[in-house]
Amino acid sequence: MSIRPLQVDSTPIDGLVVLRAKQVSDERGVVRELYRASDLAAAGLEPLGRIVQVNLTETRHGAVRGIHAEAMTKLVGVASGEGFGAYVDLRSHSPSRGVVHTVHLVPGVQVLVPQGVGNGFQATAPGPTQYLYCFDAEWQPDMPGRAVSPLDGGLGIAWPLPIDAADRAQISAKDAGAPALDQVLTAE
Repeated sequence: MSIRPLQVDSTPIDGLVVLRAKQVSDERGVVRELYRASDLAAAGLEPLGRIVQVNLTETRHGAVRGIHAEAMTKLVGVASGEGFGAYVDLRSHSPSRGVVHTVHLVPGVQVLVPQGVGNGFQATAPGPTQYLYCFDAEWQPDMPGRAVSPLDGGLGIAWPLPIDAADRAQISAKDAGAPALDQVLTAE
C-alpha cells in the first residue's frame, strides 16, 4: 500500500489553489479523498464550509465549458478523462485582477476556485470527460456573476484543441458570445 498526502500548490491568482488529493493505492486500485475540511484548514486554507450542490458534467472531446464566475466558491476537478482548466480573476478589488492561470486536470487534481474567479475547461481525453463541481451555494440562473468568452485572444489561453465558435457541440452560443476580458474589467 502507498499513501500520498494532500498536496497544495499556490497559483498567481490570489486564493486559487491546485490540490492533489490524498491518495491511497494498493493492489485493488486507488482511493482519493476529494474533500476533507480539516486537511484544508491544516494547509492554511478556508474550508468550503457547507457544500450545498454537486454537479457532474460529461463533456465530449474538444468541447469547452465556461468561463464563468458566479457568486460561489467551487471545488472542481476531473472524475474521469482529462481536461485543460482555465481560471481568470474577475474580482474588482483583487491584487491579481485579470490574471489567467491554466491547469492540466486529471483524476486526483482539483482546483479550489474562490468566488469571483472565472472557471472554464476543455475536455481533452479521446472519450468523454467527467468534470466534478462542488459548490458552497446553489446555482440559480439569475445569480450574480460574470463571464468572459473562452475565445477572447486577450486572455492568452492556448487551448490544446482548436475551437470552432460556430460548432454548438463544442461551445455554447452563450459562452462564445460572452464579453472579452477587457470589457468585463472596464465595466466596473
